[in-house]
Amino acid sequence: MSIEFGIDSFGDLPRDDRGAIVSHAQAIRATVEEAVLADQVGIDVVSLGEHHRPEYAISSPETVLAGIATRTSRIRLASGVTVLSSDDPVRVFQRFATVDALSNGRAEVILGRGSFTESFPLFGFDLKDYDILFEEKIDLFNRLLEEKPVSWTGTT
Repeated sequence: MSIEFGIDSFGDLPRDDRGAIVSHAQAIRATVEEAVLADQVGIDVVSLGEHHRPEYAISSPETVLAGIATRTSRIRLASGVTVLSSDDPVRVFQRFATVDALSNGRAEVILGRGSFTESFPLFGFDLKDYDILFEEKIDLFNRLLEEKPVSWTGTT
């Protein structure tokens, strides 16, 4: 049995030494620095989740992971969750392929439906389509991994 250690974050907004909540930009930079330190001390994986809420700084985990990729050498870079239901599977695939290229093969995407549903109306999706959106988009994502070129049709 092998044990792996990891850290995960949604880019929570911490307080500075004066007790003030830091900016989203500061929280993102702190997340990058935390991952760099984690790489140096032997942590196995850093996982960043996607949220579209004011109390979290990370709405684009793959962008932050790309920044981390350029400053680390061994730590695996994962999305804590990529809300596939409200995103485009082809674009998700492309973004993580880019992180994978920058990191020399260390990127991992974790796809989910989204337990917080704020991204659905934000990106023009109806919550009544919650299940079908994920089912169709995960099907397309799987085909991107298997088919060259991809042929796909769906209702959403």
